[in-house]
Amino acid sequence: MTENDAREVRAEAVRTLEAEFGELITQFRRVILENAHRLSPGMLPGAYKVFTTIVRREHVTISALAEMLMADKGQISRTVRELENLGLVVRTPDPSDGRSSILAPTPEGLERLAAARNPRESALADSLESWHIADIERLAHLLHALTSGTTPDPVDHD
Repeated sequence: MTENDAREVRAEAVRTLEAEFGELITQFRRVILENAHRLSPGMLPGAYKVFTTIVRREHVTISALAEMLMADKGQISRTVRELENLGLVVRTPDPSDGRSSILAPTPEGLERLAAARNPRESALADSLESWHIADIERLAHLLHALTSGTTPDPVDHD
């Protein structure tokens, strides 16, 4: 195979991967929208993302949250107020900075999130049921390499 042929084969493989990621993102958006509506009817996906990020971090400031989500601090503040009004998040003073608050999910918020996720919780596990564990582990390894900007360990392609 010539160098030019190899470049074209690689470019086509990348285009195919991009198309598959597009499909995956569409499916993921649908799941997020459904979960958001189950958590609180009418909730926008952005508010759901803010809430699930607070849940994942357990305790986080608005500034840190805005930085993590690459979002405007004012918009994050408004969304957090909405989440507080829904009883999903609680704000407590930051002991290390009196001007700041620590955000945490409420027990009710955690229960409602679990209930919202429940219908789709096993969808990924069900989709991967017939996969070999090594393939699942390899996919996770490759995705981590892609998102972290590293080169994955080579595998035998024979």
